Amino acid sequence: MLRLVALIYIMGGATLAGVLVVVALTAGYDTAQPIIYAAIAGFVIALPVTWAVARKIGEM
Repeated sequence: MLRLVALIYIMGGATLAGVLVVVALTAGYDTAQPIIYAAIAGFVIALPVTWAVARKIGEM
């Protein structure tokens, strides 16, 4: 299951980080600090999301 979590996290973390960076840029935050914070937040938010998705896939 850990391999599945790692594979999903690679894709999900990058996707969520990218989405939050785009949101930050769209909101007008175009300096480095908010963009970095948005990317870090995306990777942190991806951890529980990845765990829940992997658990649902493992139950199948």
